Amino acid sequence: MKHKVLLINGPNLNLLGSREPEVYGFDTLEGVENRVKAILTPKGVEVLCHQSNQEGWMIDFIQDQADASYAIVNAGALTHTSIGLRDALTGVGLPFVEVHISNVHAREEFRQKSYLSDIAQGVIIGCGVMGYEFAAQLALHRLKLV
Repeated sequence: MKHKVLLINGPNLNLLGSREPEVYGFDTLEGVENRVKAILTPKGVEVLCHQSNQEGWMIDFIQDQADASYAIVNAGALTHTSIGLRDALTGVGLPFVEVHISNVHAREEFRQKSYLSDIAQGVIIGCGVMGYEFAAQLALHRLKLV
């Protein structure tokens, strides 16, 4: 069986590399996507990347890709606000790991509540963009490809 992993990024993550580099670093979203692909594609995993500043488009993508094996999700600000995104992930039964570049627990109080963490298979916080690489490794383990 061929596995498909979704790499889903939410609002403002298209600005990686230029947005608040003291918080998010200088890596671009394209660089992050390439790093994840470099880990997963040699194992025969198809990686579909999607970034949207629109909640509905993220939900549509998840529903359209309901046959995916796994997902890496950095929902950005929607982590703290979107019951719809949570419902989409549970609705299609998509196992996923939640990723945050910064340590959300060391930031504003509103960033410390996640609507996704309790349904995620894991949460990677504060590791910079390396968190995506950790998430890709976790996906390989969860899919029993290592």
